Amino acid sequence: MNLSKKKFILLFIISGSAFLAVTTSFLGTTGPRGFPKPPDSLLLLESGVAWKRAVSTMLVPVKIVLIGPLLLPNVNFLKEDPPPPFVALYFIFYWSLLALLLHYSFGRMKRS
Repeated sequence: MNLSKKKFILLFIISGSAFLAVTTSFLGTTGPRGFPKPPDSLLLLESGVAWKRAVSTMLVPVKIVLIGPLLLPNVNFLKEDPPPPFVALYFIFYWSLLALLLHYSFGRMKRS
C-alpha cells in the first residue's frame, strides 16, 4: 500500500489526536477530556486504580514520543492552560514533523 505524504501526515495527526483523547479520557483521574489538566500528570501514571496504572505504564513509550517536547522542563507554555488553538497548532506541527520522518524512514526501508 502506497500512501502519499499528505495522506500519511493526515492519518498520523488524526490517529495521534484520537489516541491522546481516548487514553486521557479513559485513564484520567479527574474526568474525561482530551488533554490532561493539573491534577493529572501528562503520562497519567498516578492513578489509584490498578488497571489504569498498568495500562498507563504500558503506554508510556508511545506517550513520550507523541507528547515529546511538552515533557521538556523549559516548555511551560502548554502547562499553564493556553488557548486551545495553540495546543492544537503545537501538536499539528510536531506530529507533522514526526509523520514526515516516519514516511521518509518507511520509504527508505521499502527501497532497500
